[in-house]
Amino acid sequence: MLDVALINEGNDWLSGVDWERLATNAVTAAIRHSPNADYETQSAVYEIAVKLTDDKEVQALNRDYRDKDKPTNVLSFPMVQSDLLEAMGNTDDGEVLLGDIVLAAGVCIQEAGAKGISVADHAAHLIVHGTFHLLGYDHMESLDAEAMEALEIRALASMGLANPYSD
Repeated sequence: MLDVALINEGNDWLSGVDWERLATNAVTAAIRHSPNADYETQSAVYEIAVKLTDDKEVQALNRDYRDKDKPTNVLSFPMVQSDLLEAMGNTDDGEVLLGDIVLAAGVCIQEAGAKGISVADHAAHLIVHGTFHLLGYDHMESLDAEAMEALEIRALASMGLANPYSD
């Protein structure tokens, strides 16, 4: 079973959007389109926290954890090593903390405007992207990036969202 916790601390995030529903739908879509789709139906609870905050906090996290002193759109903090993900259903207490996803309001709003899409749709993509990072995917090598992008495109399509990588 999936448990998505939303933490909304950024005053810059748009009102009128059901951020909790959006976060849950985005995480669920990513999980469903991954080799870990059974997380949704297992008796263990797989927990992901999605935090919506401001650029200042994301810049501090990016500086402290990645040595990059600038805000970025999304950061992911996995709690489980990728090679242990398949055995996670066998936990003693039935709870698995997969990790945290943190989005920066200002960066997301600026990027959505530049792409001509809604902030909600862009945030959904970033949450899907962050979820795949929690599942052990990365985009450091071109083959890995292509595989991750293909999964993201399928997950977003299942939500009715366009391919964010098309020109």
